[in-house]
Amino acid sequence: MSGDIAILGAGMHPWGKWGRSFVEYGTAAARAALADAGIDWPQVESVVGADTVRGGYPGHVAGATFAKALGWQGARVTSVYAACASGAQAIGAARAQILAGLADVVLVVGADAAPKGFFAPAGGERPDDPDWLRFRVLGATNPAYFGLYARRRMALHGDTVDDFAQVKVKNAAAGALNANARYRKTVSAEEVAASAVVADPLRLLDICATSDGAAALVLTSMDFARRHGAADPVRIRAVSTVTPTYPRAVLDLPDIATDSAVSVEPSPHSFRASIARAAYEEAGIGPEDVSLAEVYDLSTALELEWYEDLGLCGTGEGAKLLRDGATALGGRIPVNASGGLASFGEAVPAQAIAQVCELTWQLRGTAGDRQVAGARVGITANQGLFGHGSSVIAVR
Repeated sequence: MSGDIAILGAGMHPWGKWGRSFVEYGTAAARAALADAGIDWPQVESVVGADTVRGGYPGHVAGATFAKALGWQGARVTSVYAACASGAQAIGAARAQILAGLADVVLVVGADAAPKGFFAPAGGERPDDPDWLRFRVLGATNPAYFGLYARRRMALHGDTVDDFAQVKVKNAAAGALNANARYRKTVSAEEVAASAVVADPLRLLDICATSDGAAALVLTSMDFARRHGAADPVRIRAVSTVTPTYPRAVLDLPDIATDSAVSVEPSPHSFRASIARAAYEEAGIGPEDVSLAEVYDLSTALELEWYEDLGLCGTGEGAKLLRDGATALGGRIPVNASGGLASFGEAVPAQAIAQVCELTWQLRGTAGDRQVAGARVGITANQGLFGHGSSVIAVR
């Protein structure tokens, strides 16, 4: 049995700060994906909703919430929460249902209505919650971690603040071409340097915002796709949702300590690198086969780290890859042709799905001014809190 499934439809609600319910955004994205697929809502046999804590119970559980908003029609529902990896987990759940023969047509939806400013933990006293602890014990916001990552790259690899700024310049140029992006204007390195310091050495324009937005996919079996008239659809070939390997010797969100490596040698690969390796192994391809990548640029410095974790270059060579223009539109291996989170901001349960939407349009050759010439293979990557990996490989 083939491990491929077809992407027949992709749809989004534009990112921004709209001040409305996440249900409205997700329903709009779902309808756009259904229209793109040429599928009527009653044909959908399963709905997988990517949850957000803010849009979770009381009152909302994503799978049933979106099924109800679209109109009860008997579809099975699944709801998934995995922080920033929720969308990829939802895609993985849908894929498993299709390959198991439980459904031919599955709708995957993620949507968020994010708070203003940077994310903070939910209220209450939760000393067994590592995310709560890092705020309460260390006062370590997400940007504080991003600043530490940036300093580490500067110390180990000689990256500079201008390298970080150039990531924003590159992604803003792509985002300016994307109708779904929140920020649609180009940015200069001088503008990045002039923005306020948030967590030294990172400035405001080095760090992604929080946003409202939604994304959806219609996924089907290959047999259904052919019966539906799609002879050569974009296909999902791998979904990686791996966890870290003990011991973890590098501090990572949201943990405030590392494991002891006294008796066990640490893995030669970082957690983020292991996410991509698992996807490559399942797909039977390597980094050399990739046409483009969509990665989780929570900060500009983190994007450079993903280049290395995905095997697009060697360790410490991310900044050089950027300086050479390889990761820009028109370069050898464009990264974040969508504009990335730099242009969208975080809508947590939607973003891993949005990454696959971008791959779908690119592999179809319908991405307009953002189009990556000859795109045949795309990979996504992000990381959720609490050890959630996320990578999807799509092919055409």
